[in-house]
Amino acid sequence: MSLITSSSPHASVKNNTGAFMRQVIYATLPGLAVLTWQFGWGTVINVLWAVVVALVSEALFLKARGRSIGFYLKDYSAVVTAVLLGLALPPTAPWWLTLVGVSFAIIVAKQLYGGLGMNPFNPAMVGYVLLLISFPVAMTQWISPGDAPSLQQSLQLFAGQLPVDGLSGATPLDTFRTWAGDEAALASHPILHGELAGQGWEWVNLAFLLGGLYLISRKIITWHIPAGFLAGLAAPALVAWLIDPVRFADPLFHMLSGGAMLGAFFIATDPVSAATSRNGRLVYALLIGVLIWVIRSFGGYPDAVAFSVLLLNLSAPFIDYYTQPRTYGHNKPNRGTGS
Repeated sequence: MSLITSSSPHASVKNNTGAFMRQVIYATLPGLAVLTWQFGWGTVINVLWAVVVALVSEALFLKARGRSIGFYLKDYSAVVTAVLLGLALPPTAPWWLTLVGVSFAIIVAKQLYGGLGMNPFNPAMVGYVLLLISFPVAMTQWISPGDAPSLQQSLQLFAGQLPVDGLSGATPLDTFRTWAGDEAALASHPILHGELAGQGWEWVNLAFLLGGLYLISRKIITWHIPAGFLAGLAAPALVAWLIDPVRFADPLFHMLSGGAMLGAFFIATDPVSAATSRNGRLVYALLIGVLIWVIRSFGGYPDAVAFSVLLLNLSAPFIDYYTQPRTYGHNKPNRGTGS
């Protein structure tokens, strides 16, 4: 038995970035399965194509920078970015939409900043926002829950050979935002009245919740950001709903419709672009949740996870600066002032 000659702390298992990233990918599989069940094969096709685009984009840029392609690709960070963006895209997305979003996320939002660990913003959300602003129609054409097209139809949608209009429908968040305040109209839309929340989307979010709990159980992420995210979203939603339930959706609807659980457990928890101190993670996540509710209720977009995460990515260094833990023997946090 060999002696350990390095200084403590000593890890009892061999962990590396690639191993952690693979666990994240595994945790998305329940959500991917339910998305496929509810909306057809389009999401699987998007994810697979996104992974190919991400790996090729990263390899080409690494080669241009004179870096080892194999060394950097095996950390799986490009694959995670691709999977998260592929999951967020509509299942009706044509091939070129995924190509533009993923390549921009990898090249501009990640590699131009210096690669993994240097990017100030979540690359997947940068790619998503680019697509949402540039191609709003294509980004809002979702399949109606339960009306999943066949594999052949999904491939035709991917290739741009099948019209989307006859297959697409509004999401629960979009429907509620359109008819908020009209009690009769809200009651007449079945998509708003699933077992727990928005029809179809409730099961998608529960699947991502299951995957997120797996990540917490494996200590890939901590509970701080998901808990803060969901609390920040639920608290103002509860207050507003109690005041005016016709104008504002209830907390369960907010948490189980749209990308809430994907955002809470897989996107906001990005270790590079999120706040890092314990208290900072809670503040960071709470503000994301509150901002999502504000944009959903008063802004121009029915779902606001990407915008909220990017805005708080920008604020993460500021939050960390003021939430550093106290240095032992000091009455105030040591903020690196030199005094």
